Amino acid sequence: MNTTQANPSSRDVEKLARRRAGAKMGWYIHALVYVLVNLGLVALSASRGHTWAIYPLMGWGLGLLIHGAVIWFIAPGGSFYDRLVERERRALHGGNS
Repeated sequence: MNTTQANPSSRDVEKLARRRAGAKMGWYIHALVYVLVNLGLVALSASRGHTWAIYPLMGWGLGLLIHGAVIWFIAPGGSFYDRLVERERRALHGGNS
């Protein structure tokens, strides 16, 4: 087993922490832009007496949801990913550890 994977260096930890923080910051910016743009679209749609703004809300909202799922559950450092890695470590160690 590679000791670098079992005990990452402080440089590796720093690199992963910065990558994870950057990914999460990207999602926060994405969410902020989603809210601001869609508030404008809803206001425009309502001022014209239409309800078409629901379509970009739903479509873009799905994209935002998928982006968030990747960041918090699937990507390295996400809770789902971490559980899978831990399960594989236990399997490779024969269930011990």
